[in-house]
Amino acid sequence: MGNRLEGRVAVITGAGRGIGRGVALQMAEEGAKVVVADFGGNLDGSGNDAGPADSVVKEIRAMGGQAIAHYGDISKFADTQDLVNATLKEFGRMDIMCHVAGILRDRMIFNMAEEEWDAVLAVHLRGAFNCVRTSVEPMIKQHYGRILLFSSGSGLGSTGQANYSAAKEGMVGFARALSRELGPHGIAVNAIYPGGNTRMTQSVPAAAQQIRAAAGILRAGGTQNNPAAAPEGATPRDPENNAPTVTWLCTEAGGAISGHVIGTSGWQASRYSQRKVIRSIHQPRNWTVEELAKAVPEQLLSGIPNPAPKLQPKEGA
Repeated sequence: MGNRLEGRVAVITGAGRGIGRGVALQMAEEGAKVVVADFGGNLDGSGNDAGPADSVVKEIRAMGGQAIAHYGDISKFADTQDLVNATLKEFGRMDIMCHVAGILRDRMIFNMAEEEWDAVLAVHLRGAFNCVRTSVEPMIKQHYGRILLFSSGSGLGSTGQANYSAAKEGMVGFARALSRELGPHGIAVNAIYPGGNTRMTQSVPAAAQQIRAAAGILRAGGTQNNPAAAPEGATPRDPENNAPTVTWLCTEAGGAISGHVIGTSGWQASRYSQRKVIRSIHQPRNWTVEELAKAVPEQLLSGIPNPAPKLQPKEGA
């Protein structure tokens, strides 16, 4: 076991399985006291099971670490407040909040029900607010904190996931705003683009995966590395690959990075570019529609590919 997080207390939502589990175990190995927060629900958010969280707690304790489980629903503010209170009661402080928990309700927008939209935003985006709002008070008091919001490359646009994409990219804007608000209080905030072979990725139909891959949305993390150099049986799609980078970002030194989107999938760490203007057109007065009809395609969009499929005109239209 290492000691980079010795004396720190980490709360990790969705830590009962997959990526969250890997993060919880890695942080425990670096000396953190861990709160394994997991509702134990199904992929769509239904049901609940204490088993996954309890299992991870047992793993951490077996390696000589300290951990407790919490089974609250992070889409509910009262549950996240109870999560923070339980953490403070057990360990006396709270240094790290990793919001990993998520659900899927995949549906094309013309088939999506209002409840399917609301449920996904409740867990991912409202859950992010709940986790941050309840945890910042103890962090501000101690002038130290690390907050990681697990977003997704799907936030760049993913077919059949308008609800998930909206929630995940919303978390990026939330993280960037928080980094500016909380930086003066010693709190670093970043958004994470994780990846791995998890329950979520396994549930995506093959046809949808092909569409997303063709659009450049799915990226096989770390495939440029030499698999022969990896431990036997290890692959770039192992969920545990996310844990080392995530853990380092939560160390003292990792606080130098804030307000960024960090990719942790596969056998590399990535930093995504900040949004900025890449081209503009201007003139010393207001534009007319006629002028824009010529200037936009010839100047503003010239040579820039459209990220969406080319429109197919309806026959006879």
